[in-house]
Amino acid sequence: MQINLNGLGKRFNYEWIFRHLDYRFLPNTAYAILGHNGSGKSTLINMISGYLSASEGTITHTLDQKNIGADHLYRHLSFTAPYFELIEEFTLQELVQYHARFRTLSTASPAKLIDRLYLTKAKDKFVKDFSSGMKQRLKLGLAIYTVAPLLLLDEPTTNLDQEGIDWYLEHVNQNRLGRLVIVSSNIAHEYSFCDEKIHITDYHYKPPVANRLLNPE
Repeated sequence: MQINLNGLGKRFNYEWIFRHLDYRFLPNTAYAILGHNGSGKSTLINMISGYLSASEGTITHTLDQKNIGADHLYRHLSFTAPYFELIEEFTLQELVQYHARFRTLSTASPAKLIDRLYLTKAKDKFVKDFSSGMKQRLKLGLAIYTVAPLLLLDEPTTNLDQEGIDWYLEHVNQNRLGRLVIVSSNIAHEYSFCDEKIHITDYHYKPPVANRLLNPE
């Protein structure tokens, strides 16, 4: 998948988060969106996913030289973030099987995915009883092992210990071939495998000089 951002801008109420963002994301490449907390990283990745709309400019998603409309974009992406919720009333086995009813997994079976998560002993455990680290690993596993040309990862190692971080890096590297991967982060190890980096603060809106002189901070 290829994604083109043209004159992209986002504001909430009267405050611009960023403006005049022009960028091209190419297939089979991993990108990192960088910036401090509150800088707009998650806003941008949610716009790329189609969850948030642009205040100005356009985002074009192209796959096999065909534009993908917003109504069909969800079929071609896989996305996870710490603020996403799981169905906690399911056991792990039930949840993975449920997910596999709607999205194709790159593993041979849901059971194989559970093995890849190193959570086989917890397959009959309710997700609500998982630790925060187990939940995050589960969310990452569902995203990484879902067949989709676009993989979006927002702050992927939140709640993970070193073992979980090592698991993430190993498995995202094993499954990035042929995909466009975009990671939103301000922690170096989360995007250590990325080929390109975008600093969202480069696109923070600055009012014209005349306005700044009239309204000094």
